[in-house]
Amino acid sequence: MTTVGFRFAVPITIDVEASGFGRGSYPIEVGLAFSDEETESHLIRPAAGWDHWDPAAEAVHGISREQLFREGASVVEVAALLNARLAGNRVYSDAWSFDTSWVARLFDAAGFSQHFRIDTIRSLLSEDEVMCWQEARRQVEAETGGIRHRAASDARLLQRTILRARELAR
Repeated sequence: MTTVGFRFAVPITIDVEASGFGRGSYPIEVGLAFSDEETESHLIRPAAGWDHWDPAAEAVHGISREQLFREGASVVEVAALLNARLAGNRVYSDAWSFDTSWVARLFDAAGFSQHFRIDTIRSLLSEDEVMCWQEARRQVEAETGGIRHRAASDARLLQRTILRARELAR
């Protein structure tokens, strides 16, 4: 992690968009916001047997199944890229249970081990920062007004909210 103004560590954050929620859902896009504040995202072409598709989820993230087959990378490519970019790091999610299971499903389909750890943002925050979370999120959303429910922008929003909560709690 790097620091902002030598005050706050900037965590790597992750967000995963999926084909739906619940049984049978799978990852369709993974986004990262790095400590240097760069972001990247990767569409994932559905693996064999990944058939579940929820039109309500598509309405939220705006990614069609056809787009995944046209533009998505294979599960092997995305899992290898994540390992290369994140090996040995801890990355943080605000939807830990969902994101962890979707990333595990990706690695399982790719056939190899995950070399980084996903943790909940709650493990980063002090009690004072937790108390400031909703206001921090509101402020960051008002400032950015950007695309929501796309993986890279959501990972960046999460990262900025963590930093803002830290500032507000000081």
